[in-house]
Amino acid sequence: MPTKNSIPRRAFLGALAVSAFADSRADEKAVGFRLGAASFSLKNFSRARAIEMLQLCRVEAVSVKEAHAKINDDPAEWAKARKEFEAAGLRIVSVGKIDFAIDTDEDVERNFKYAQALGATGIVMAPKLPVLPRIERFVKQYNIKAFIHCHGPEDKVFPTPKSVLMAVRGMDARMGLCLDSGHTLRAGVDLIAAMKQAGPRLLDFHIKDLRDLKDRSTSCQVGDGAMPVSAIFKTLKRMGYKGDVNLEYEVLADNPLPGMLGSFAYMRGTLAGMNV
Repeated sequence: MPTKNSIPRRAFLGALAVSAFADSRADEKAVGFRLGAASFSLKNFSRARAIEMLQLCRVEAVSVKEAHAKINDDPAEWAKARKEFEAAGLRIVSVGKIDFAIDTDEDVERNFKYAQALGATGIVMAPKLPVLPRIERFVKQYNIKAFIHCHGPEDKVFPTPKSVLMAVRGMDARMGLCLDSGHTLRAGVDLIAAMKQAGPRLLDFHIKDLRDLKDRSTSCQVGDGAMPVSAIFKTLKRMGYKGDVNLEYEVLADNPLPGMLGSFAYMRGTLAGMNV
């Protein structure tokens, strides 16, 4: 039983969590980039439930998957989705991934209108190569970045960061790379070298972990596998990377929250260790 001057356990734990959250924000500010989450991690849940879980993860930045804000909805629904995320203290930093398979102004511009309506500053994409010039034109018109997500050895167009860099070479600086740590390593690429090679074309980063860096089926909570998280964060800091590092958690799709919480705890602990 608590004494007159003692702090109730729930209040103490709540205060401890708030303090840890404040410390993690300071750590992110010190390194220059921000930890966020890809809502793809919560694709099996409604938007309302996904928002609740993102709040529990204590993130502010979210990359929204179509499962939580549909491209084919009307603009009023887009506005509603944005309002719900923002009311929960979540800022939509990007949308996607979007395929950009149809090379027409109408189709490409709709994707940019969607991103703009949600308040996103970037689009994660997996485009057809011939559509890139048209995408670049709308990048300039809307001032919204477009970054190609490399998808590993199964992707015959953009398996590696280098394949993305070759595709956007000579294009507007807002055309770039969304580097996925797991897919890059599965493709047999030196991850740290690829990050450095991308330089200013590195516009977005998806982080995950694998127990076996060649085997997609060994996805696990960040910190439980072989992903060089500390080296990744140190490299991003040295590069002056100012974008988002979004957790893309692909384990236990029907119960992802415990693993997401553990992943963020590990990543925040890694950041704290860098700033000691």
